[in-house]
Amino acid sequence: MDYEQAQEMFLTSHLAARSGERLGRLKRGYGHAEKLFLQNVWWPLRGDFVHLHPEYEVLDWRGRSYFADFAYLPGAVKLLFEIKGYAAHVRDMDRQKYSHELNRETFLYGMGYQVLSFAYDDVEQRPELCITLLKLALSRHQTISLPEGRMGLLEKEIMRFVVGQGGRVRPKTVADFFALDSRRARTLLSELSVKGWLVPVKKGEGIRNVEYALGREIFYYWD
Repeated sequence: MDYEQAQEMFLTSHLAARSGERLGRLKRGYGHAEKLFLQNVWWPLRGDFVHLHPEYEVLDWRGRSYFADFAYLPGAVKLLFEIKGYAAHVRDMDRQKYSHELNRETFLYGMGYQVLSFAYDDVEQRPELCITLLKLALSRHQTISLPEGRMGLLEKEIMRFVVGQGGRVRPKTVADFFALDSRRARTLLSELSVKGWLVPVKKGEGIRNVEYALGREIFYYWD
């Protein structure tokens, strides 16, 4: 399924599940910036819209409805995404609106939500930066499934390190962090790749131009 089909199914399913003001807000609020975020950032990173909710309603500290651009809710994890344009969120914001925004984000944090904000200009012009930052943020909520058979202590530590690095590392980075010689680091990463934990990603020619990324099938989000 390509992006256009998946995005249309995503929106249609949420429209069908809503009524009243929540439905009206989705029709009004799901606009160009939100679609651009899905197309340029979320879809290239995730390849699906599982656990993602557009125009998600939460109450602020005053008991008033607030609609986040997106909520990502895979079980215990509660992330809210905002795509912020310069005009609405900086140039045209007065002191009271600024105070309300800060108070709302602090309140939401206290309620178990984390708000991640992306500049519209970055989503439009520098999506690769947004993807990198989002991948790093999501990696904090990933946990690795247990391997089949035994895994060495150093291999486990390397996998934890890969997750902490946003899911991708170079052999030199591993060698430097664990004080290993470069050949040993490459061997360990290659063995983890053979086991299916990592996937080699070519960045050029030769063994020195290889990165290793988490195999998508070996990690999951908390249910």
